Amino acid sequence: MEKLNIMLCEDDENLGSILTEYLQAKGKNVDHFSNGESGLSHFVKDKYDICILDVMMPKLDGFSLASQIKKIQPTIPIIFLTAKDLKEDILEGFKIGADDYITKPFSMEELLYRMDAIIRRVKGQTKEIITEYQLGKYTFDTQKQTLEINGKISKLTTKENELLILLASNANSILERNYALKKIWGDDGYFNARSMDVYITKLRKILKEDTQISIINIHGKGYKLVIPNS
Repeated sequence: MEKLNIMLCEDDENLGSILTEYLQAKGKNVDHFSNGESGLSHFVKDKYDICILDVMMPKLDGFSLASQIKKIQPTIPIIFLTAKDLKEDILEGFKIGADDYITKPFSMEELLYRMDAIIRRVKGQTKEIITEYQLGKYTFDTQKQTLEINGKISKLTTKENELLILLASNANSILERNYALKKIWGDDGYFNARSMDVYITKLRKILKEDTQISIINIHGKGYKLVIPNS
């Protein structure tokens, strides 16, 4: 089995070293950087499967680093580490495209569990039978994580892709909110619910070029992707 390549950006040298040793002992390849600038310069040159980023770092903070990383590789999973537990910071992370958010202090076992769960989703171990959907004028490729309309291709993040798969497979029917939260995020807690709202808004923007398509709220139940009947 191929080893997982992890980019760890953590300015606390002690925590960074402990995390690196722990993950390496679990069979992962880890490159540890103590600031965002150093992490970004190596990300451009090397290939990683997942990024673990501290939010508060010198030279380039975690949010700014994640924004740059997403421009280079939109689908790469990102986990934020932070000493903060503020709702605004957590939502900011999810807006950028974070897959998870862990508040310090945390157990390394929990980080490993969450990271492995994200990687399982990304590697596509969930067996989707349909790999392509026609959504109005859009062609949605679930494997490439792309939406194409009139030759214009939009690359989706992992979460956007997973959410759109659920919406597309339930097109013109209600996608239960709690089902989607548990399927993609693992639980239906407050912060995950807010995160899903952010991703619904992002999908609406991506799909706006076909006016016959809409994602509507079904109060108290969930969402419905409305597409023209073919």
